[in-house]
Amino acid sequence: MTLFRPIKIKNLELASNIVYSPLAGCSDLPFRAMVRKFSDSLFFTEMTKGEAIVRGDKGTFSILSFSKGMHPIGAQICTSDKEVARTCSAIIEDLGFDLLDLNCGCPVDKVTKDGSGSALLKTPEKIGEIVYEMQKKVDIPITVKIRAGWDQHSINAKQVTKIAEQAGAYAIFIHGRTREQGYKGGANWDYIKEACDQERSILVFANGDINCKESAEKALVHTGADGVLVSRITMGNPHISQDILLGKDFIPPTPFQLFSEHVKEILRYQVPRKVLSDIRKVACWYLKEEEAYTFVRKEITKASCIEEVITIIENCV
Repeated sequence: MTLFRPIKIKNLELASNIVYSPLAGCSDLPFRAMVRKFSDSLFFTEMTKGEAIVRGDKGTFSILSFSKGMHPIGAQICTSDKEVARTCSAIIEDLGFDLLDLNCGCPVDKVTKDGSGSALLKTPEKIGEIVYEMQKKVDIPITVKIRAGWDQHSINAKQVTKIAEQAGAYAIFIHGRTREQGYKGGANWDYIKEACDQERSILVFANGDINCKESAEKALVHTGADGVLVSRITMGNPHISQDILLGKDFIPPTPFQLFSEHVKEILRYQVPRKVLSDIRKVACWYLKEEEAYTFVRKEITKASCIEEVITIIENCV
């Protein structure tokens, strides 16, 4: 059996069953431009609040921007209101997205306090109601992103998978941690396996602690999932899908080369007021491990303008 292969989510044909997760503060336009240099995999824009989309918030719509060459691309919304979700679905489809995901996994308080994100795991029937309203409004596939459960005493990934399937979702991305865990401790792939082992037609993607070819293979074999969702490892590793597909046969650019390319994409796509802070952020992604880059990273952190950063980079080439 081939673990890594093309896959189809409803009518959306994907070159790979390795999907890049939406990450707040990470999956912006420059980041996605970097990913597309190495991968034809499905990736997402950052999570957006459904209510902000409905009221036409300009900042939210800037998050949803993408270039023509960035397909296949998915959007992810966060809401606990089925009417909002339905309206959002039509807007997202009209914007040209290939897929729409409902976030039921975000663990942060500012998201869960209104019943959104992973708080929806407390009311799994509501997830079904929201998904049903979304899928009947659009032709693009609807998917769901969840955690294993709210806490250790309420593991319900198997149940939510079935509910999502019955409501019309075509795929579900399951993170093997609970909301209570946040990002601490290990991901328990057994919870994903339980969801996969039941009779189902919905596709299941395993998520959590997948950061290389070996871990991706282990996750697929252990769980029986149809694919993997890579998350935090993508920060500073836009080529992770190639690492997984090719293993040691793939020789990536150096961290500094990747950083320099990412800076070019930031200068190309990002609004001026955010350029400097974004460059500092990605410098920490790419240059954090190598001792030889410590001085460069510190100099970039101290830089007061974009011109200084460019000079620092040019002096290192």
